[in-house]
Amino acid sequence: MDRVKATMRVKRYSPRTMKTYCYWIRYFIRFHGVRHPADMGGPEVKAFLEHLAVQRHVAAATQNQALNALVFLYRHVLDQPLGDIGEFSHAKRPRRLPVVLSHDEVIRVLDQLSGSMHVMASLMYGSGLRVLETCRLRVRDIDFERQIITVRAGKGDKDRTTLLPATCIPALQHQIAIAEQQLDYRLHHGQVPVTLPHALDRKYPNAGISSAWQWLFPASRPSFDETGKVVLHHIHPSAVQKAVRQAMRAASLPRPGSCHTLRHSFATQLLSQGTDIRTVQELLGHKSVETTQIYTHVLGKGFAGVRSPLG
Repeated sequence: MDRVKATMRVKRYSPRTMKTYCYWIRYFIRFHGVRHPADMGGPEVKAFLEHLAVQRHVAAATQNQALNALVFLYRHVLDQPLGDIGEFSHAKRPRRLPVVLSHDEVIRVLDQLSGSMHVMASLMYGSGLRVLETCRLRVRDIDFERQIITVRAGKGDKDRTTLLPATCIPALQHQIAIAEQQLDYRLHHGQVPVTLPHALDRKYPNAGISSAWQWLFPASRPSFDETGKVVLHHIHPSAVQKAVRQAMRAASLPRPGSCHTLRHSFATQLLSQGTDIRTVQELLGHKSVETTQIYTHVLGKGFAGVRSPLG
């Protein structure tokens, strides 16, 4: 497993991907009686994937995730590619339309939130950010003059820019002021730096205690990084998800959702206003326009100008 982690670090895999792949590799090894993966191959992988689909009833995406982890293990760590593992029972991938809220419903949810949680939920709806992208925002990512937000190392390790809602500017300026106050406090009480990507802390030793690199939404207390150094991380996504779910229940919505529902609602609102689907794709950071097209089925009207024969 040390070799697996080292290989993923070299290939710049995200921490979440590393954690997920390690989970499936360990699961695969335990499923086959703690045999070494080098002594196994395609038949064992096929049996494991069928077990996930038939006995565990996992979703298609989950089964594919496990397959990707094992392909990585054999191709990049053991240097013995699996090749064709043959036909196996695939988990069914049902087509699901995303839950979206109207603008009034979103406002009702936002009214149930306060402080930084209100700001984060507003950005997920007003800018189309994912919850983790919102948590990872730094002071340097906000451009008030051009009214844009830069999302760095988003899904697929890609950067993009998106809209900065004018109504969020005062709240974000307040968040930046709080971040600078907290930085001043830490500078006088131990100089706890913020976490930095890759080896940036070695290249720029003072970046972790500079105002530009501070988290907009930091964790409540410092923690240890992988090297045992005391650092300040961003707020954990689960705290935001819990707050948004509670707000949606308090708003008595007919279709309660999650943080991602706010992002879905951002997309449908833009499309209903006549925004070009390619523009929406760029703002959301979707790799393919086919992913964005799912929102056209949620609108319920305006299918490229087509009207029902009954009017």
